[in-house]
Amino acid sequence: MGMDLIVNCTGSEIRVALMNGGQLVEFYIEREKDRGFVGNIYKGQVVRVLPGMQAAFVNIGLERAAFLYVSDIYQNFVGDGSGLPSKEGTEGTTLPTRRGRPQSDAAIEEFIKEGQEILVQVAKDPMGTKGARLTSHITLPGRYLVFMPTVDHVGISRRIDKDKERRRLRDFVDANRKEGTGFIVRTVCDSQPLKNLKADMDFLQRTWDNILKKRDHVRAPSLLHQDLNLVLRTVRDMFTQEIDRLIVDSREQYENILTFVDSFMPKLKAQIHHYSGSEPIFDHYGVEVEIARALGRKVWLKSGGYLIIDQTEALTAIDVNTGRYTGTTNLEETTLKINLEAIKEIVYQLRLRSIGGIIIIDFIDMDKESNRERVFRAMEEALREDKAKTNVLKISKLGLVEMTRKRVREDLIRMVSEPCHYCEGKGYHKSKTTIAFELFRQIKREAASSNGKNVFVNVNPSLAETLYTEAVDDLEHLEQTLNRRIIITPEIDYHIENYEVTIR
Repeated sequence: MGMDLIVNCTGSEIRVALMNGGQLVEFYIEREKDRGFVGNIYKGQVVRVLPGMQAAFVNIGLERAAFLYVSDIYQNFVGDGSGLPSKEGTEGTTLPTRRGRPQSDAAIEEFIKEGQEILVQVAKDPMGTKGARLTSHITLPGRYLVFMPTVDHVGISRRIDKDKERRRLRDFVDANRKEGTGFIVRTVCDSQPLKNLKADMDFLQRTWDNILKKRDHVRAPSLLHQDLNLVLRTVRDMFTQEIDRLIVDSREQYENILTFVDSFMPKLKAQIHHYSGSEPIFDHYGVEVEIARALGRKVWLKSGGYLIIDQTEALTAIDVNTGRYTGTTNLEETTLKINLEAIKEIVYQLRLRSIGGIIIIDFIDMDKESNRERVFRAMEEALREDKAKTNVLKISKLGLVEMTRKRVREDLIRMVSEPCHYCEGKGYHKSKTTIAFELFRQIKREAASSNGKNVFVNVNPSLAETLYTEAVDDLEHLEQTLNRRIIITPEIDYHIENYEVTIR
């Protein structure tokens, strides 16, 4: 089995699965009301400058203000605060630049102030409580090239490894680009006719010119350019000759894809298929099962070992356990085998779940330094296939690996789930016995300040059952101590930890 792109459209929700040999490798989801903002270009207004952080908050019309670091500011897109964009930068101030980018020692308050208008692009979607991250170094991706109007540079994808081909592409793009602008040549350009590159360059330049024209006629905050939806982004960025099939279950999106492919990659039309089966497309290709597995806290390994994956606000902790695997030789060899097997699954889960930030991996302890080094090298090798930037530290004496992985989008758990309304994200709630004794103490407090003869208690039905079974002796003892009758009323809409005490 080869590589397939499976596209599922259900109303305003779009899901895309990249399958490799029948295994889910990458998963993306987009709902119209929650559509991401990465790639969108805005005319924004600075609402606050933070010298201590060398950053500014910018209003681009989203729920939360986005933030812009000093290193991401391009001086030619900063307005003068009058409501009109300026092509000369902030009056009286010159921001030091290198290849169009500010130097790291430039102070943000020297060239930007509240009220100024600025052309920005969303580089990272809002995540959790954080607003979107912005840059004013615009990039416009096309099928073959990425246009960089603020950077005087031509880059070639590293995956194009033949020197002759790299020179051919670089020379052509360099000769046809406008002075002061730049392009990145994408992997799909390998062996492409130069006319395709020229058409892409012209299209991207026209798009950019239209953005600048629109900028001059609107006030901030305004959306100037919106990136393609998930389906067409997938076709543009992922649909290459390495993909055997692109299968979509929506006739409308199928037609849209054919139109898009007709313009940019007609040779790939034969690989596009419309799915019309009665069984849901993700069920038919086994994607739903893989997604459910990716949402689980426990992940089993083939040997019988397992991983425990816990995601928190600050970091992700992954624990490797032997589980049912007992080995056949000695403990050290058993441990080494489990750890090596776990590495492949860990890297797979990081990519599938889109886990980013700080990651701590607790491997099973190994006595031999040579085995720890072997596991570390295997981890480095496995991560080479990961497109996201990673940094891994060597295994500590405690068997821990500390690493970071660049967070490029919301992780899968946050995309498809929300905190439990019962435990509020803690992952647990108090036991019914604990709540029962908390309730008894609360009754004593209320009784001390009331003269009523009856105590009325409203509780969750599950807690009521505990009070009349496991805690019934303590309940009767409390009635005798207070010389009052306690009346328990089950309330189906009460949280397990909530109760109400009334004495009258």
